[in-house]
Amino acid sequence: MIFGGAVLLVLAGLAWVRLAPHDTARWHQPLRYDQNTDFSGGAFRVAEAGPDALQRADQHMRALDRTVVLAGSVEEGRVTYVTRSKVFGFPDYTTIEVRDGHIRAWGRLRFGTSDLGVNRDRLEQIPVFAKT
Repeated sequence: MIFGGAVLLVLAGLAWVRLAPHDTARWHQPLRYDQNTDFSGGAFRVAEAGPDALQRADQHMRALDRTVVLAGSVEEGRVTYVTRSKVFGFPDYTTIEVRDGHIRAWGRLRFGTSDLGVNRDRLEQIPVFAKT
């Protein structure tokens, strides 16, 4: 009986991770940081923006598995994406914007305290932030 209850709690938690609604107003915000920063739950990157920087970043993000646009557009100058982990479907949010001649990106987790570096790695695979 205790085992069954524990299994139900785990399944309910996994369902919540997959089905919880996105608060667009919370995640699709102007970015505040001005320098590369790593956090336990995400990362922030900034680089000089060429004329097509956001378009290239958008194409890269849309090509990623399990990634969809949550809000925004290239024309708006800011786009927020949701990328879900392969096994459990944990959502990570990535916001990319161009402002003042720079492209900024913030990848962060929604649930938990550590993303094990996956948001940093995702940002550094975007061509405008890739290490050469």
